Amino acid sequence: MQEQEFDYINVIPFVDIMLVLLTIVLTTSTFIATGVIPVELPAVAKKHEDTLRTRTVEIDKAGQIYADGKRVSLEELSAMLSKDSREVPVLIRADREVALQGFVDVVDLVKRMEFRKVSLQTVERR
Repeated sequence: MQEQEFDYINVIPFVDIMLVLLTIVLTTSTFIATGVIPVELPAVAKKHEDTLRTRTVEIDKAGQIYADGKRVSLEELSAMLSKDSREVPVLIRADREVALQGFVDVVDLVKRMEFRKVSLQTVERR
């Protein structure tokens, strides 16, 4: 078999791609030129000051509970947390060698009080 040489180049696929790219550029450039897409945002209620602070609960190796750096019992922690809004973030930090029951007691207390923003702080091991 003998190969035949092409006498021309088919540019139709190239033109199709260029038209699609041109359409995309023109569409996005109108958003860039105006700066923003016009959207009417819903009203938001003012946030309370207490949502800006985080309640930190720490449990040391001996199982002692600290709330915001002050040593407290489980009952005192319950009284402190009952004064806070349920939107206040609660950060729980526990020593890696703490007895599991002490940690579970604190988490259970926070769960029963229905706090919505609870997080546990950990450290990445290498």
